[in-house]
Amino acid sequence: MAGWGGFFVSLLNYKTEKYVIAENRKIGILFRLYQLAVLGYIIGWVFVVKKGYQEREEALQTSVITKLKGVTLTNSSETGLQLWGAEDYVIPPNGEQVFFIVTNYIETPNQRLGFCAESFKVPNGRCQSDDDCIEGETVIAGHGIKTGLCLNSTGTCEIQAWCPVEYGKRPTEPLLSAAENFTIYIKNFIRFPKFEFSKSNVLETSNDSYLKSCTYDSQDNVYCPIFRLGDLVSWTGYDFQDMAAKGGSVGILIEWECDLDKDSSQCNPQYSFSRLDMNLNNSVTSGYNFRYARYYKDQNGETFRTLYKVYGIRFDIMINGQAGKFNIVPTIIAIGSGIALLGAGAFACDMILLYMMNTSSFYRERKFEIINFKNDMSKPKDGKTGQRERRNRKPAAQKEAANALKKPQDAEAAAGSQLPEDKRGPTVPRNTGQRYSAMAPPQGTEPRRHITISSHY
Repeated sequence: MAGWGGFFVSLLNYKTEKYVIAENRKIGILFRLYQLAVLGYIIGWVFVVKKGYQEREEALQTSVITKLKGVTLTNSSETGLQLWGAEDYVIPPNGEQVFFIVTNYIETPNQRLGFCAESFKVPNGRCQSDDDCIEGETVIAGHGIKTGLCLNSTGTCEIQAWCPVEYGKRPTEPLLSAAENFTIYIKNFIRFPKFEFSKSNVLETSNDSYLKSCTYDSQDNVYCPIFRLGDLVSWTGYDFQDMAAKGGSVGILIEWECDLDKDSSQCNPQYSFSRLDMNLNNSVTSGYNFRYARYYKDQNGETFRTLYKVYGIRFDIMINGQAGKFNIVPTIIAIGSGIALLGAGAFACDMILLYMMNTSSFYRERKFEIINFKNDMSKPKDGKTGQRERRNRKPAAQKEAANALKKPQDAEAAAGSQLPEDKRGPTVPRNTGQRYSAMAPPQGTEPRRHITISSHY
């Protein structure tokens, strides 16, 4: 129990380190330079640049609404004069985060279900005899199903399909070249749920005419998200008319970097624009296109359709952002990391002194103290005897002290029997630790007598 008690009492003791000062200028300069570098890293990079004292949130909740405006006329030999509005050239028309704008097209009107020749452009539809056209087989990458007949006039198989099949060529110039002046309205709402912070990229105003008259400007009208299509493409580094002929893909990135320790007016959207598809002028992979059809019924109730192969620009709107606000926990973690880095510098300097210098052995002797528990416990420390020696000497010291006290008493009694009372020397206290001498005044030829008291330690 005494051992455990001593252990628990020792827990209340304070222990500190013993430092060895090595007067080495090179190591000292190296250590101070390392400390300055760590302090610069913590203050400059962690706290100023990365704002390590803030709690961050990147789980951004967002919503995007788009709306396009613009009207143009097209006039072709196949279809004649046609008016295009936003409901015609925007796919899908409901204003989503990803949308497509038609800038060029191939139209195949009045297609009806029937039998016709496959296009010679389709390799699997070519034939030299009926054996090449197996009945019921689907033409690979073609337009219909083979009937078993080979048409010598075209050198292709007869198919059951929407006839006539697509036969036109892509116009070299975009039919909707005026789409360059169309406008797009991008409305974006964001919310950081951890901080209960919400904002929009549209200016909060009661002026109804503001959005009808403004256009986006990165300096003056950041909160007017109305963009001209020609400007959007030019900001990617490409020409609108070149992209409109074959199609392409444009990315619109809206970034929100919000420091919530500042006023909310400092949290502003940042726009960036880039072309996402590969621009290979002579490659079949260049551009962007797809097909869709519009269906009708004639007066007899028979269904027919108009097929469109459309080329255009696909817009992908991407939202990214993060918010930060002061919090004591990341601040303490950042400071603790810095302190740990400072400790690494001391460790590195110790390794250099211990193992990489000519005086390493001398430094090791001064830094490390070897303690042999068994030998050191039995040796005297600072001129004092050990514990066992003190125990053995204690009874002997007590006996000598008692004898020393008895001898002066006997001497005093003997002197009292030979001298009169008034001629005795002064009485010496027994408990004194010093040495005293008492002498009787000389009278005649009487001899001098000494009383000496001493104590032994």
